[in-house]
Amino acid sequence: MNKEVISSKQGYAMIMMFLIGSAIVLSQGVQAKQDVWLAYIFAMAIAVPVNLIYARLLAIFPGMDLFDIVREIFGKVTGSIISLLYMWYAFHLGSLVMRNFSEFIQIISLQETPQYAIVAILGAFCIWYVKAGIEVMARWARFVSVIVLIVLMSIAALSLKEADFSNLQPFLYNGIQPVISSAYSIFSFPFGETIIFTMIFCKVKNKFNVYKVFLVGILLAAFILIVASIRNIIVLGMGTLDMLNFPSYAAVGLINIGHFLQRIEVVISVVFLLTGIVKIGVCLSAVCNGANKVFGLRGPLPIVAPICFLMMNLSCIIYSNTMEMLEWASEVYQYYAFPFQIILPILIWICGEFHRRKKRKRA
Repeated sequence: MNKEVISSKQGYAMIMMFLIGSAIVLSQGVQAKQDVWLAYIFAMAIAVPVNLIYARLLAIFPGMDLFDIVREIFGKVTGSIISLLYMWYAFHLGSLVMRNFSEFIQIISLQETPQYAIVAILGAFCIWYVKAGIEVMARWARFVSVIVLIVLMSIAALSLKEADFSNLQPFLYNGIQPVISSAYSIFSFPFGETIIFTMIFCKVKNKFNVYKVFLVGILLAAFILIVASIRNIIVLGMGTLDMLNFPSYAAVGLINIGHFLQRIEVVISVVFLLTGIVKIGVCLSAVCNGANKVFGLRGPLPIVAPICFLMMNLSCIIYSNTMEMLEWASEVYQYYAFPFQIILPILIWICGEFHRRKKRKRA
């Protein structure tokens, strides 16, 4: 696994798929109402400099991931504590995403199927995906990302028949404050979650391309999410949108072209699942890589299945119902994720720059 190398194109395909993930399934930025598309733009503006910090960490410590970096900077004990914190974040995030998708599948089509059965199938796919190795994960994400882009853009175009652009008005009716508030919520879920990639992206070809990997991945994902949010508003309207748990799925269900192209929700469901497997797989790979580094194991692959089983169990008990899941995603998660996405990365980056300068002076 240490000899595996991924290209820049594969890297930003992984980031794009990861960011689309559950963000396109769940409704984000509801406080901004019809201005949610503007909140996405603000969130992207926040995400770009923050992700450049993530990329900078990998650039100044080439060949190292986040777990190696914190040990190099802070020493074994402190570095291990920080590594354990990030292992928990990746593990918890993987469980949250797994529950998002199992809840989505259960509500839209398999109401009588136990949650555990759906989670077991998702987990089996993710174990296979991660055990294939980071290089195969990246190749698969690159291949599937093309299909996902074509499908999502085609569906956005087909939805125009049902569009009512007056639903975007009035512009900034409630002022700028709800937009700013929603922008940070959108940043934390999903754009700030790319910190997970610093835990697995130690083998990107050409260390200077790591900036391009993060930026292109974020911009592609932001474009897709902005288009999806505008489509949901103009097709459904805010009155309907506020009442739906999975608005993107509902918007696709309204497509009816000539009475022969209709009921294509199954297509969007498959697309959602493809992006979800990538996101869960990246989180699972990060946890396994961290466990390998912190506990000095022989390799991350033997522990993929046990960790995934734990992740599956947590996903089944983490929420008691759908409303609790949605409340956590929209109101609580942004505060929980703040230390992992902002505080610790900035601290590590500043200390990393000083560490690098000291090392150069000694040399």
